[in-house]
Amino acid sequence: MSEKKMIATREGFGKEIVALGKENPDILVVDIDIGKSCKTGEFRKELPDQYINVGIAEQNGAGVAAGLATCGKIPFVVTYAVFGSLRMCEMIRQEICYPNLNVKIACSHGGVTPANDGASHQAIEDMGVLRTIPNMTVIMPADYNSARKLVRQAAEVYGPVYLRFTRDAIPQIYDEDVEFTIGKAHQIQDGKDVVIIANGDTVRLAIEAAKVLEGKGISARVLDMHTIKPLDVEAVTAAINEVGKIITVEDHNILNGLGSAVCEVAAEMGKGIVKRVGIQDQFGQSAPYERLLAMNGVTVENITEIAETLVKG
Repeated sequence: MSEKKMIATREGFGKEIVALGKENPDILVVDIDIGKSCKTGEFRKELPDQYINVGIAEQNGAGVAAGLATCGKIPFVVTYAVFGSLRMCEMIRQEICYPNLNVKIACSHGGVTPANDGASHQAIEDMGVLRTIPNMTVIMPADYNSARKLVRQAAEVYGPVYLRFTRDAIPQIYDEDVEFTIGKAHQIQDGKDVVIIANGDTVRLAIEAAKVLEGKGISARVLDMHTIKPLDVEAVTAAINEVGKIITVEDHNILNGLGSAVCEVAAEMGKGIVKRVGIQDQFGQSAPYERLLAMNGVTVENITEIAETLVKG
């Protein structure tokens, strides 16, 4: 594991999209006029002929990207998560996913990371909405290095992909040489008493909770479920069969996000206990990011307490 350098996953996107664009002239950025926040400024500077700014017009951006994809291009529509998932939703469904076009939706400010901007800018339902649309892949990297790797994979696989990034700087978890595969969970550590499944920024909380639990004699398996669609059903099935006690952790509504996806597997298996940690089906407010997480129980302390209760039975 890397030293805990603090850097936002949106920075990883900004770095990798430039590298991809230089390698492949068919890769384009369709910017919704927020390039500074979403880290497309370097792409615009280095590759101006592959950069399109459609202005603050999310639906139009989706349509432009769909048209470009029919011409063999690989467009990345770039905006905030709340707008890229909700304001664009009908166009994503009708113009991108229904014809299964090769469009990537790359969104910063996922979850409650737009903390002080308030509920209007906090995307707590984005992955849940988009994972229900056929043909869509939904990804949230845990750190800078995994963001770079997963952005590259998203560019290389055909079809619609939603990539969700953090606004805030978060700890760098992975070394540069760690490999990731879309649709396959990354196991950070093994354990026999409880399994903690997280994605995005909450992976760091899962790792910290596992360390606390180790000090209490509890062995925790930690999975980075960076892709919630297609979900790594094999990894979830193994967790249920081998351990049986699962905690999911996410910066997303507990309804229809990572926790729900894991619960669906458990329900079909008819076994296992799943406890969901995440946004408690309530809108956020203007407050510091860590406080918003704490208000919803998305903390190391809460994860640890739930794990202890599960293990004690």
